[in-house]
Amino acid sequence: MRTPTFLATALCLVSSAAAAQHPGDRWVDSVLATLSLRDRAAQMVWPNLMADYVAADAPQWRHLSAYVSQEHVGGLLMSVGSPIEMAAKLNDLQRMSPLPLLVGADLETGAGMRARGGYFVPNGIDLGGGTLFPPNMAIGATRDTTLAYDAGWVTAIEGRALGIQVDFAPVLDVNNNSANPVINTRSYGEDPHAVARLGAAFIRGLQDHGMIATGKHFPGHGDTGTNSHLALPVVTVSRARLDTVELVPFEAAIHAGVGAIMTFHGSMPALDSSGVPGTLSPLVITTLLRQHLNFSGLVVSDAMDMRGVLDQYGATESVKRAVAAGVDVLIQPLDVHATIDAITAGVAEHRYSEDRITEAARKILTLKHHLDLDRQRLVDLDQLRLVVGDSANVAVAQTVADRSITVLRDSLHLLPIAPASTPKILSITIAHRADLAAGTTFDAELRHTAPALHTEFIDADDPAPNYPRLSTLADSADLTIISSYVGQSWNALTANAPQAFAEWVTHVTAGHHRVIVAAFGNPYLLQQIPTVPEYVIAWGGAPVSQLAAASALTGAIPVVGHSPISIPPLVHRGAGLTIGARASISPPPAATH
Repeated sequence: MRTPTFLATALCLVSSAAAAQHPGDRWVDSVLATLSLRDRAAQMVWPNLMADYVAADAPQWRHLSAYVSQEHVGGLLMSVGSPIEMAAKLNDLQRMSPLPLLVGADLETGAGMRARGGYFVPNGIDLGGGTLFPPNMAIGATRDTTLAYDAGWVTAIEGRALGIQVDFAPVLDVNNNSANPVINTRSYGEDPHAVARLGAAFIRGLQDHGMIATGKHFPGHGDTGTNSHLALPVVTVSRARLDTVELVPFEAAIHAGVGAIMTFHGSMPALDSSGVPGTLSPLVITTLLRQHLNFSGLVVSDAMDMRGVLDQYGATESVKRAVAAGVDVLIQPLDVHATIDAITAGVAEHRYSEDRITEAARKILTLKHHLDLDRQRLVDLDQLRLVVGDSANVAVAQTVADRSITVLRDSLHLLPIAPASTPKILSITIAHRADLAAGTTFDAELRHTAPALHTEFIDADDPAPNYPRLSTLADSADLTIISSYVGQSWNALTANAPQAFAEWVTHVTAGHHRVIVAAFGNPYLLQQIPTVPEYVIAWGGAPVSQLAAASALTGAIPVVGHSPISIPPLVHRGAGLTIGARASISPPPAATH
């Protein structure tokens, strides 16, 4: 496979008058000549699929295979499942597709974000999977573009081994709104120039190693308290503010040669006073992105089943408006057949020309050719175990996690923990019950230095946890560590922790207890518990982040992270205490005679 450092060049050729004469595009031209208008439209439609096991005669498999064999879709959006099942299912679909498929996935935190076997219940056995990185904000806490690049190349080689060619990452949104329930730690931070540097480094790491990067969500989803999965966000800032904040990372991404950009299902009146979401706005997609920023690559919609576009326009009208605006790929539509029909109907209704459909299909086919999918569309299942989740890749993710741990408060001078002087340690985890991984690695690592560790779990969805009992346990402990895994979620209305939990933490820390609060979920938790004396941010709940946090608290590794966000009005961006690792005690030298 050729590494597509030339992806941007390939896309430029698509938009140039000389594209048809370029020798490398003979395959593209020959394919286009055989495609009906409907089949060209189908190249633009990428439905979602799960990597779950289904029998060949199951209704789910018949439904999925019909997308490929009958509707002739151009690509797929991979959701979640085990690595082997994912690769095997994609191979099967590639075999039955008349043309090679482009497969995209949200691999924002590495291949492990999608390719994991999950947990076997009731035993809680981790079934393993791809390498899982901490969220982007952890990379922001390291301030290291080399680590951002490394995250990109690890994601690329594992993703390609699984049969995925397009990563819907990096998130280039500048998270400058602490109430944002959907971006949050998915962003590199609130400094647009830092987001630009880290995002561009990730893009280079990804595309230097054979995977297409997708900057999202253009023109910026960071300054909103509304989740576009559930409603239409409105960003009311001025055009001057957009130019100096939101658009800065996207300009850097385009300069770095990003192959694709994903749109924002939100309204920005400064760009389009009609109130239409960016995905459906010609002023945003064609005028700003194409003409002003000179982006010639693939424009991908955010999921077309989200309320940000559906509530106002409905499924059919949203499709036509998106295509007219300049979107090339429509992912996760409500109805695949109806979506293809809507695209072709838009031509008949003179909403856009047939050339608009041909242009989009050409871009998609060109990427398939330059990724060698016209010559080799299948992946080698026998080689997958040698790449996906390899220990060297996990070590890169662990380095990111280790260097990201950020201590914002150590007023009681409890860090690093000295287990000898705190033999009775209580570890309390709050998380949603479905988060089976929450606290497991963290507590296991703590037990290495504190064998008598006592653990408790609070279900974040429990309306009435027994807080008096937990207070009693804290009274008898030498040290209490409270770890919160509650935070941003793609289906969340708010990133806040339960108010009763916040009130209890405030109460227990005010009672002269020795308490450390560790944020594995929403880092802005400190706004709900502003008086806590000890506050540590791990940025995410991945196993590598849990291991890093436990190692940092016990002094096995130094604390060097700096917050890439402010936590108004309590913490300024760049804050972070530097705490050295605990010196190891060497055994006395052997006696000599």
